[in-house]
Amino acid sequence: MADQGLQGRTDLSTSTSDASVGELVGRVATDLSTLMRQELELAKAEVKTEAATAGKAAGMLGAGGVAALYALGFLSLAIVYALSLAMDAWIAALIVGLVWAIAAAVLVVVGKNKISQVDPKPERTIKTVKEDVEWAKNRGK
Repeated sequence: MADQGLQGRTDLSTSTSDASVGELVGRVATDLSTLMRQELELAKAEVKTEAATAGKAAGMLGAGGVAALYALGFLSLAIVYALSLAMDAWIAALIVGLVWAIAAAVLVVVGKNKISQVDPKPERTIKTVKEDVEWAKNRGK
């Protein structure tokens, strides 16, 4: 068996040494094309697997958010009941509602300020692409 593998290498080197430069360049181009297609298929498979995992994780996060919202509602109700021992129930509910309204307003203002600071333009990418273009232009000279 080892002789067959060695024979295959000898045949390959013989056929390579008999081939013209054009044929060799053609083989390299074909091999490179095949390699790129295989790499692309591998990347697609990896992205598909990662997307499925991310989808499941997003679903769990969403369900966790819904559960947290229910918990928040019931905890707020418990606070209303506890406050209603010392005051009328409607006043207790009003107090809890106002606390949540203030918390929501603060979160909206802070979130709005953070969003206004976001620059949607990918500055670093634009800079590196411009550098690549300059490099490619100067390389030909």
